[in-house]
Amino acid sequence: MQTVSFQLYSARNFQPFAEVFRILSDAGYSEVEGYSALYDTLDDAAIQQVKADLDKNGLTMPTAHFSLETLETQPQRVLDICRTLGITAVYCPYLLPEHRPTDAAGWHALGARLQKAGTPIREAGLVFGWHNHDFEFFALPDGTVPLDHLFAGGPDLTWEADIAWIIRGGADPFVWIQKYGSRITTVHVKDIAPAGENADEDGWADVGHGTVPWGDLAKALAGTPARHFIVEHDNPSDITRLATRSIATVKTF
Repeated sequence: MQTVSFQLYSARNFQPFAEVFRILSDAGYSEVEGYSALYDTLDDAAIQQVKADLDKNGLTMPTAHFSLETLETQPQRVLDICRTLGITAVYCPYLLPEHRPTDAAGWHALGARLQKAGTPIREAGLVFGWHNHDFEFFALPDGTVPLDHLFAGGPDLTWEADIAWIIRGGADPFVWIQKYGSRITTVHVKDIAPAGENADEDGWADVGHGTVPWGDLAKALAGTPARHFIVEHDNPSDITRLATRSIATVKTF
């Protein structure tokens, strides 16, 4: 059974997080997903306060994002944060353009690098995987697709599938769900506004109020190991609107 969560990156412009947690709890969420900036610069006391604020609002944080640099250079710090906040699944979420491989060999090597970076996470009994954007689906000069090579290089990587980014990458999400469904442990649930709409929100939409066929996608994802459906919007103008309308949609899946 899938649970409904909320990616806190969506609320980065609506501080403080203590108030965001109240809004999410009032909207019916019981889970949130952390992102690097939420805890990378915090000391232990501040992270303990995040946990207290979550507890106060009846929220847990079973999944979280950490940068590849942090995973490689401070694995014990990552595990300490996970223990404090109750995180059980860790995903590496992004690479800056200048750090992205440009050929098949480079993407395979990145998969191997992630495989190694995830070793202490997996050995601690946590889930570890990759979170996609659009660039993993842009064809390489030889016509192959980066995500295939990344997963070939990282055989134990799970996948946090961001469906809307697959679509923005020009790919068919149903094809990729069928191909790597066994790796999907978490899903980012977001929506794309009709062409020309929501320009002030970078063309994104509240879940169920855009063009992504979430009813059919939910059926396709039901056959995967995904246990968390995480609402996200990269640039919302109204956090309460996003939270309430999106959870109402996801609960119909």
